[in-house]
Amino acid sequence: MAPRQIPTIRQRRFGVELRRLRDAAGMSAPTAAGLLGSDRTMISNIEAGRFGISGERLRRLASIYECDDPELIDSLTAMTGGRQTGWWDEYRGKIPPGFLDVSELEHDAVRLRTAQTAHLPGLFQTEDHARATFELPVPPLPRLEVELRVAHRLARQSVITGDASVPYAGVIHEAALRMQIGGRSIARTQLRYLLDACERPNVTLRVIPFSAGGFPLLDSSVLYAEASNPHLDTVQMDAPTGAVFIDSPAQLANFRTRLDLTEQVALAPTESREFIHTVAKEL
Repeated sequence: MAPRQIPTIRQRRFGVELRRLRDAAGMSAPTAAGLLGSDRTMISNIEAGRFGISGERLRRLASIYECDDPELIDSLTAMTGGRQTGWWDEYRGKIPPGFLDVSELEHDAVRLRTAQTAHLPGLFQTEDHARATFELPVPPLPRLEVELRVAHRLARQSVITGDASVPYAGVIHEAALRMQIGGRSIARTQLRYLLDACERPNVTLRVIPFSAGGFPLLDSSVLYAEASNPHLDTVQMDAPTGAVFIDSPAQLANFRTRLDLTEQVALAPTESREFIHTVAKEL
């Protein structure tokens, strides 16, 4: 089997969790491979996301590591069925892989939480707003890539609007609401679209007005994807070089606390909707 050239976020995360189990057992990769009866480099390759492993061998490995968390083992076993394919594969090789990793992360989540200060959540952007956003980079992106990124961003919204929609709780700063990306008309339509999104039963949006002052995620754009098992939660943040993914237990706990505190600063959902409506009327 040829190694994967670019492991997906799901494949990398699977490997990271196996590495944590091995570290907790105080065992070297060659020793674990020997006890599993495999090539001495196999464990390192799996932990790097370059190779997969069958569910049966995964359970055997968990036994070698003396893992006593059956729910985690079940969750990891569910991830062993080969590379997950989804609608985002249509864009593989056409847009940066980090975009596809975000799609896969959202698809696998059982709940999504976000906090954004300068941009509106991608899951609630209109086509015109998304296009205007992707036209901002310097140097400019080729027109074809702009259109591919727009199409991908719109397709991502199925995680909120589709039959298998997930619960979503987002915090948006007033700065993002007042940013007239693409001009006044596009901004006005975008805010109306956001108001419609507030009516969805699985969506909770809160606004932080300028008057609220500072808050823990003031300088961040954060997506917290809750997994079926809390050990597999993941945080995604935007960076100039692309998407950054965070999965260490200490950092995840820190982001949960920061999101909780940020939500406490924000207006209640009903007040937030009224606030968005007011901003829209002012445009």
